[in-house]
Amino acid sequence: MDLRRQEDLATLEALFKSGLCDDVLPFWLGHGMDKVNGGIITGLGRDGEILESDKSVWFQGRAAWTFSTAYLEVEQRAEWLAAARSCIEFIEQHCFDVDGRMFFRVTREGLPVIKRKRYVFSETFAVVAMSAYSRASGRKEYAKKAFDLFTQTLGFLKTPGLLEPKFDPSNRDSDGLALHMILVSTAQELRLALSPQSSYLTAFIDEQIACVSRFMRQKEKCVLEQVGPAGEFQSDHLEGRMLNPGHSIEASWFIMREARIRGDDKKLLELGSTILDWMWDWGWDKEYGGIIYFRDALGLPVSEYWQDMKFWWPQCEAIIANLMAWTATREPRFAERFELARNWAYDHLPDPEHGEWFGYLHRDGSVATMLKGNLYKGPFHIPRMQIVCYGLVRELKSRLAPRGAH
Repeated sequence: MDLRRQEDLATLEALFKSGLCDDVLPFWLGHGMDKVNGGIITGLGRDGEILESDKSVWFQGRAAWTFSTAYLEVEQRAEWLAAARSCIEFIEQHCFDVDGRMFFRVTREGLPVIKRKRYVFSETFAVVAMSAYSRASGRKEYAKKAFDLFTQTLGFLKTPGLLEPKFDPSNRDSDGLALHMILVSTAQELRLALSPQSSYLTAFIDEQIACVSRFMRQKEKCVLEQVGPAGEFQSDHLEGRMLNPGHSIEASWFIMREARIRGDDKKLLELGSTILDWMWDWGWDKEYGGIIYFRDALGLPVSEYWQDMKFWWPQCEAIIANLMAWTATREPRFAERFELARNWAYDHLPDPEHGEWFGYLHRDGSVATMLKGNLYKGPFHIPRMQIVCYGLVRELKSRLAPRGAH
């Protein structure tokens, strides 16, 4: 596949669009949407059978974002907007506790099951959901609701003692990569819906990208998952040495996306592509292919039992990041890696019999479980990859088109 040829780009455009429109989204519309209670069920078996009727609050937001963004970026299909609306309404009716914080897991009907005391990811996914739905539906009140929730969530993070820390701060104060990278993406989505707050949100994004930079280790050429409050390398324990290449590669394209928004900002592009370079080298399995789940920054053994598995989502992040880097730089290594990541993912993950993708593979690429979804896997990483890559390929095609062509 040559990313400089119109014919090959047209093939990729069809691949991403058909995968989204004819495979992944129809699977979830057909099997996941709860026509009685609203919202979406993601605990599905290979053929769409419901294995878990409880609902992930994360996925009410993630699915609403996906269906809204597909409507905005690919085709204005009424069923996609209706699905987004169903998830948004379920969030509003069932997913907030009396203190303003959100649950993590609720019953099919919307009764509370689990509320996590440490994280605000349910809130951040609700913000991106309301932001995208506001743009897709034209209902501007949801942009305001998204901003109000964003502001409230930042208040939760700043209130001492409200959120339970992962480690006792009196003995091991620490900071995690995940929150900062998600806040970058959350603010980017909110800014699209709420232009009057652009300056504030851009400054906030700058702050969070600076936080992400603290997790980078020049000596080891890696991005840590956990550091001390000033970026200290806490190398004497397992969490302090942990690398999650998929997470870091995801962060890399959030930063490169910001570079694109700012007219190919050179500093941001260099930062994002450096993270991608480093973490590709750590993550790509040179023996079996695919992005491996965990590594140790000092090359020591990793304790998690799934450390060498191949999950669906890091493969998606690697596809997006390398295509985005190629689009911005035209450096051959990114095109080569894009092909490696895309070919491996499409050779191992899609289910040709029942549709959608498997999520959990052994290191050698064999399927570890036949389920299609759970509280963490649903219509988000795969369709997001298809939507983003569809847009990038169309951009590359337009650049190659002769002047005056349509």
